[in-house]
Amino acid sequence: MRYRVEDVRCEYQRNPVGLDVKKPRFSWKVWSDDRNIMQAAYQVQVSDNSLHFSDIVWDTGKMETDQSVHVEYAGPELHSRTRYYYRVRVWIDRSLVSEWSEVNCWETGLLSEENWSARWITGDVARNDANQDACLMLRSKFSLKGNVKRARLYATALGLYELYLNGRRVGDWHFTPGWTSYNKRLQYQTYDVTELLHADMNAIGALIGGGWYKGNLAYRDQRNIYGNESALMCQLHITYADDTEEMILSDEHWRSATGPIIMSEIYHGETYDARLEKNGWNLADFNDADWSGIRVVDHSYETLIAQENMPTRIIQEIKPVSLIQTPLGETVLDIGQNMVGWMHFRVSGERGRRITLQHAEVLDQNGNFYMGNLRSAKQTINYVLKGGEEEEFEPRFSFQGFRYVKVEGWPGDLDLSTFTAKVIHTDNEITGMFECSDQMINKLQQNIVWGQKGNFLDVPTDCPQRDERLGWTGDAHVFMRTASYNMNTALFFTKWLRDLKADQLPNGGVPHVIPHVLRAEDHSSSAWGDAAVICPWTLYLCYGDRRILEQQYDSMKAWVEYIRYQGENEYLWNTGFHFGDWLGLDAKENSYEGATPKDLIATIFYAYSTHLLKETAMVLNRSEDAAKYEQLHQHIMDEFNNVFISPNGRLISNTQTAHVLALMFDVVKVKDRQRVADALAQLIIENNVHLTTGFVGTPYLCHVLSRFGYDHLAYQLVFQKEFPSWLYAITKGATTIWEHWDGIKEDGSFWSDDMNSFNHYAYGAVGDWLYRTVAGIDTATSQPGYKHIIINPTFGSELNWVKASYESLYGTIRSEWSKQENGMEINIAIPPNTTAQVIFKGINRVEQLEEGGSILPIMGGLLSWDCCEDHVALHLGSGNYSFRYKGDD
Repeated sequence: MRYRVEDVRCEYQRNPVGLDVKKPRFSWKVWSDDRNIMQAAYQVQVSDNSLHFSDIVWDTGKMETDQSVHVEYAGPELHSRTRYYYRVRVWIDRSLVSEWSEVNCWETGLLSEENWSARWITGDVARNDANQDACLMLRSKFSLKGNVKRARLYATALGLYELYLNGRRVGDWHFTPGWTSYNKRLQYQTYDVTELLHADMNAIGALIGGGWYKGNLAYRDQRNIYGNESALMCQLHITYADDTEEMILSDEHWRSATGPIIMSEIYHGETYDARLEKNGWNLADFNDADWSGIRVVDHSYETLIAQENMPTRIIQEIKPVSLIQTPLGETVLDIGQNMVGWMHFRVSGERGRRITLQHAEVLDQNGNFYMGNLRSAKQTINYVLKGGEEEEFEPRFSFQGFRYVKVEGWPGDLDLSTFTAKVIHTDNEITGMFECSDQMINKLQQNIVWGQKGNFLDVPTDCPQRDERLGWTGDAHVFMRTASYNMNTALFFTKWLRDLKADQLPNGGVPHVIPHVLRAEDHSSSAWGDAAVICPWTLYLCYGDRRILEQQYDSMKAWVEYIRYQGENEYLWNTGFHFGDWLGLDAKENSYEGATPKDLIATIFYAYSTHLLKETAMVLNRSEDAAKYEQLHQHIMDEFNNVFISPNGRLISNTQTAHVLALMFDVVKVKDRQRVADALAQLIIENNVHLTTGFVGTPYLCHVLSRFGYDHLAYQLVFQKEFPSWLYAITKGATTIWEHWDGIKEDGSFWSDDMNSFNHYAYGAVGDWLYRTVAGIDTATSQPGYKHIIINPTFGSELNWVKASYESLYGTIRSEWSKQENGMEINIAIPPNTTAQVIFKGINRVEQLEEGGSILPIMGGLLSWDCCEDHVALHLGSGNYSFRYKGDD
């Protein structure tokens, strides 16, 4: 038997630096090429000073359990700024023990506010500089006292920052410190800068932009939401070879100036005048005598937290695919992909020449450059040449959502090779893959992923191009399960949910967007506010993360109680503002709100959140709450059936969304469910097999159809090419998911200028159905995080084969099926330390199956089986399997 421990992680990360988690958790994977491999025990050792574990601070001993995910550190209290080494070994049975894993480590950050000695500083130049939009440049220099063993730089800002040591950029993260509820939670970052220090004099420099903190934000032309001046705080901890330490701090001795970045805004772009560059400004020998002093800013340390999610980085680069001369004579680059990030370019020209780049998603029906759907967002880069040798530029504190770039002022002929589009998003690990025999469905999956890339830039935004780019709660909750197949979103959503909890109202209401930057009254719509409950539960399902439920439980409970005390009937939600089935196609003319009654939608989500709260209480062993919310849920169900369902079992609302939600969340009595499902199918068929659902109904539509025996109808909807459909946008050239089903109409005109994003992931939630139903990869709720896996593929006449995989915390899960001349072939992979139930539809005898050329009862890895009227279910241990349906003779 061969096996080993691999991919050992701490808090989902490999060797993280700067954690402030006081009880971090460890996870690992067991690798083996044998079948039915289960961990019988583990041992974790932690050392604080040695790769050789000569000084162990915590040793679990042999723990007889199959737990290999989220094993919590339970040793002595951790110290700030300390590197801890750890290793793991496992037993497969009571006698077979693995080798130790490779030694991994994590390093703590500053675990309390008392660890901060630096001062918040801002430029004194603001007093004299008429351009208040210019980005600040801050610098200081220092000398070393000996040979350096280790150096860590801890930094944050009110605004956005970039740091430099001796002319070299510190790290490769962008848009730091990220966007949080700044007044309550402000992240700092930790950098290993040991290799950047010089033996003699050193210089540290910083660029500071307004960003989300004080720049233009939200669509009401708001500014200075969190504060009216940018500031930096950083401290450099140097450990010398003799173990003495020194700190270099941001303080009153620094110097400040403004430079070439004379404007930088999230929405509007950046203006850079290269003539104002201060060459060598971040080097030790730079003469800063004409720079101004700084001002110390009075700002708290209490809100500081270490970086929580994965950083935002430049993830890939794309070269433009063509150069277009539009009918209006515009010079336009086509990147070939609607993306988020910025353009890098190289140029030579005379001093003072201004080059302007404008960014847009689409061309209009005449082929001209179109920016109407950006509303007030300018998405414009201005660059003024300094002249002389070739210059190169890319923005720093502004990102654009675009496929097309209009170029003005370019000197001479434009060469495509001088331009590179840089794709920027949160560096979440890619975990999912889905492909099939239909290229348009593959394109749909690609578009879903690109929509996720573009809108997962530190927060889950609704769109990345217009004057919005906000963390809409409803959009996040409907797309979250799809997102968590495509990428590891555990840390991404953990951070965002902590901001949701921080911004939640005292009465339990939940703002429409997180972080909350809209009006005080903009909160607590059904399906949007329900993200407070649905999102933590989804994280728990996908990653088995019990801690997220513990941390968010009070928030979840507060939301349900908020609903409960709205209006006069505590079992119905029929008061307050609701978005309803936003952008439903059955909306009245000139309305964004679908025809489904809002109180019906609100009461269904009230029931669903209450149910999930009860389930959460059970997971957390809060039995009194579990009983309380089970009873509340039953009362809501009863009231729903009294008010919204007729005595003969029909919904009072004859919309697709009403039927979808009532079935998805089981508010219809069991005896009436199939009748309601049949009615939904009839509504779709009567609409020529087209959907009418909006943001609330669409994510669940195909799931409901498949659940109630209408797989073929779900397939027909997904394969539909005519408007409205998922594939209609692809026929119009879409490379991301649209906000509107008809963002571009058949004649090439637009739905509207007002609200027409061409990169808006909500309808991409159909990706969940592709993974979970078509490929059939799911997790059992009773053993979440794919500890017990469900493989239940659904075959459609439209496809000949499907290949899908998901990289779980236990390892790779794979489900592949293909149609053969005499039946089906299904290949699956189940990672070690898990089990799976594999369901084969359309057969009812185990003799109809063979695996690897063997008859089923003698195959390795088979734990048990069950034959039903319309399927065979196998209970399998880990391993790779290749099944064939033998078919009837």
